[in-house]
Amino acid sequence: MEVTLEEAKTYLRVSSSDEDELIQNLITSATATVQDIARYSDEEWEASEEKILIRMRIAILYTVAYLYEHREDADHNQLNLTLRALLFGVRKEGF
Repeated sequence: MEVTLEEAKTYLRVSSSDEDELIQNLITSATATVQDIARYSDEEWEASEEKILIRMRIAILYTVAYLYEHREDADHNQLNLTLRALLFGVRKEGF
């Protein structure tokens, strides 16, 4: 379940290719962050049900948008709290 560059650019409403590298890096970072907050291993991530993957995709796109819009002043603590709330239904108690 990977968010594509084009999907992220559509979500961000970015039409130029000037920031493609930045957005791709944000996707990578957001995916890792969501996986960590949801407490899913790589194997669990790959074997997840569709409804869980949809929620995680939304969380990844939200994270990309947050980091894109707040490049200079991102509050990572607030972002993590928001992601915990978004992922509450799928978040594991521990690894």
